[in-house]
Amino acid sequence: MFSFMPRESGFFDLFEQASQNVVEAGQCLKNLMKSFNEPQKQIQHIKDLEHKGDGFTHDIVFKLNKTFITPLDREDIHELASALDDILDEIDAVAELFLVFKIQRPTPTALRLSEILHESVLEVGKGIYLMRQKKWDMKECGIRVNTLENEADRVLREAISILFEEEEDPKTVMKWKEIYENFEKGTDSCEDVLNVLERIALKHG
Repeated sequence: MFSFMPRESGFFDLFEQASQNVVEAGQCLKNLMKSFNEPQKQIQHIKDLEHKGDGFTHDIVFKLNKTFITPLDREDIHELASALDDILDEIDAVAELFLVFKIQRPTPTALRLSEILHESVLEVGKGIYLMRQKKWDMKECGIRVNTLENEADRVLREAISILFEEEEDPKTVMKWKEIYENFEKGTDSCEDVLNVLERIALKHG
């Protein structure tokens, strides 16, 4: 009877496309911090990538609902799609705050956090690639993302401490604190993706 049931035919393709989209968004955010030229145009491109990511999430969930036999546990597919989407949401949120707060130029801390986030999304891309190749050793990627998340935490703590010590304008403190925290949330979301991938690897490795 199972031969008549819908079978998986493209989850791994969709996940790889979604992860490549996340990597591109991370690169664009780093480029924005390095070269704050025509920020509205750069930020709009990031928003376009976020919308594109929503499309991938929708396609994955739609396929999940139409497929009886899936290559991974259904809850893992759903959680992985959601975690990838969360990274994009945080990248988009950071970029949008630069417009909302009318930021004139990024700080060195913003640049450093964008570099950490970009390195993290590259590891996410590697993890998704390994999954597609059914290479289930995610340990190296997991350790790297955890190290980067810890580094983002450290940079965030130091930056906020300096803000409260040296910045006299409360509005400026509030603006940069929120921006820095959203960067760090992005690295948290990358760690969430690797946690899901490692759980999948334990089941299939």
